[in-house]
Amino acid sequence: MKQLEFSEFYEANRDVCLRAVLAGVGDRQLAEDLVAEAFTRAWTSWHVVRRHPAPRAWVVRTAFNTRVSWWRRRRREVAIDVVPDTPEIAAGDRGPDSGLDPDLLAALRGLPERQREVIAFRVFLDLDTKATATALGIASGTVTAHLARAVATLRGHFVSTDNLEVRS
Repeated sequence: MKQLEFSEFYEANRDVCLRAVLAGVGDRQLAEDLVAEAFTRAWTSWHVVRRHPAPRAWVVRTAFNTRVSWWRRRRREVAIDVVPDTPEIAAGDRGPDSGLDPDLLAALRGLPERQREVIAFRVFLDLDTKATATALGIASGTVTAHLARAVATLRGHFVSTDNLEVRS
């Protein structure tokens, strides 16, 4: 029973969770590793996750938390002079299997981390503001502010003022 229920959840949600994490971290290989780890943790805690109000959000939040844990562990192991805030586009990110337009992915990488996380939950997981705030552990107003800033930045990348018409 547990295995069948989890298998159905995994099959129905792995792609959307991967796209959300990819939007948040900007690196396909890292996103795949994080989502795999998050689904593994979901399997081991399935009795809790299945009763969560937003199990997909649980998986994505776990993936983001895992990224932080991995980064902290790696930081202690290897001294790095400069850690890039926005990684370069990896060859695997350009393929048709990424699920995201390469231009959109590049623009998402240019956003601050919290804005990428808000986009991941609000847009890719289609959570409302309150659920996103709960998942990220921030206030609803903060979610709204980050979403507005992210959308304005993305609009600047994709909408040319030459193409806009003034409507009366």
